[in-house]
This record gives sequence, C-alpha cells and structure tokens, in this order.
Amino acid sequence: MAPDFDRIARAYRWLEYLTLGRTLERCRFQLLPQLLDCRDALVFGDGDGRFLARLLAERTTLCADAVDTSATMLELLRARCAANSPEYESRLRTHHSDALDFIGIASPAVRYDLVVTHFFLDCLSQAAVEALVVGVASRLAPGAVWVVSEFRIPGGWMRTPARLVVEGLYLAFRMLTGLRTRQLPDHAGALGRAGFVCIERREFLRGLILSELWEFVHVPGRDGLTTRG
Repeated sequence: MAPDFDRIARAYRWLEYLTLGRTLERCRFQLLPQLLDCRDALVFGDGDGRFLARLLAERTTLCADAVDTSATMLELLRARCAANSPEYESRLRTHHSDALDFIGIASPAVRYDLVVTHFFLDCLSQAAVEALVVGVASRLAPGAVWVVSEFRIPGGWMRTPARLVVEGLYLAFRMLTGLRTRQLPDHAGALGRAGFVCIERREFLRGLILSELWEFVHVPGRDGLTTRG
C-alpha cells in the first residue's frame, strides 16, 4: 500500500521545525540562485510548496509541473504559490500522481531544464529511483540540471549518530504515513549511471544532509564535483 502523506500534510512544516529546525528549509533554498535561468521545471514531492513558491516568485517566466501523491500537499502548494505569485495559475500545473506514473504519461513535447527532488528520493526504493532517473532523463533538454536535497550517512565519527537519526526518521514516517522504505537509496549512483554529473554539493549538520546540483551531460562517469561546506 502506498504511503499516505495527507495524514501529516498540514502539520508537516511544524514537525520539520520541531525535529531539525530550519536546516531542511535552508538546504532547499541553498542552490536557488543557480536556477534562475531555468524555464521549465519538474518538481516531485515539494510538500507544502515552500521551495516552488519562492522559485516561481523569483523566476517570473518559469513554468513548472508539480507532482505529488498527496492531494492535501498539492492544495497547500497551490495556496502558497498563489500568495507569492498572483499570476501563478498560468505557470503552474499540479498533478496528483505517483512520480513513475507521471513520467509514463508526461507529454514528450515538454523538455524540462530543471528537476527538483527535495527529500523525496529517500521515500523510494533503489529500483524506483533507478527507474525514475532513467524516465526523467528521457524528458530533459540538453544541459538540464537536477537539484537533490537528501539525507546521507557520512563516515567517521558522525556515522553512528547519523544512522540513528535516519533510522528514527524512517520509523516515524512508517508510523505516521505507512512509508515502507527503510534505508536510503543510492541516488548518486543512479544519476551517474544515467549521464548526470554532480557539479556542486553543500553539506549541513556535518554531512548528514546534502544539497546537490547535477547536470545532465549524457556521459556517465565524468567527474565534475565541487564540494562546499
């Protein structure tokens, strides 16, 4: 059974602030200045729409498809976008759909130059991430970029506390939404195999949280990583 994020949609922002403060919010907005030349965005699971509302307000010619399995999250997203950008309806299309289902029916005429997944891929299995990345790649314009915000388990002394945090979050989401995923997928491997190169990475909370910018270059294996603390 698919997880039900409607259960936590209206409380999600405050649950986030109570657990990790504004760190996740800072992570979402960290790479926003690098995205202001984009024109067509595909956004998966933006929750209550804090990122997309700001993106539409700052990039006034950008159009976006927002995809989410939660109708309540999409309702909150539209309301937030409307408050920030009164003309948003002509630039935003929302889709109450599973990500993989949407990719299967998305119009081939639209070539996205921006993909956004903030704390979304960690809700998927490795197989689902692999399939999603391949499907999305077939819908991208040359030079498109993918923004990823995710948890990770770093090495060194942070490994054990990070693992406990991640396991605790999965347990909480399993109880609150029915999410069955239990471990972080290897999104970097999936993106690399599909022809993406990580061109920027920023770390938060000693590497527990990442904000990454990946460029679609069609040449798997090329190394172009820039790391900033």
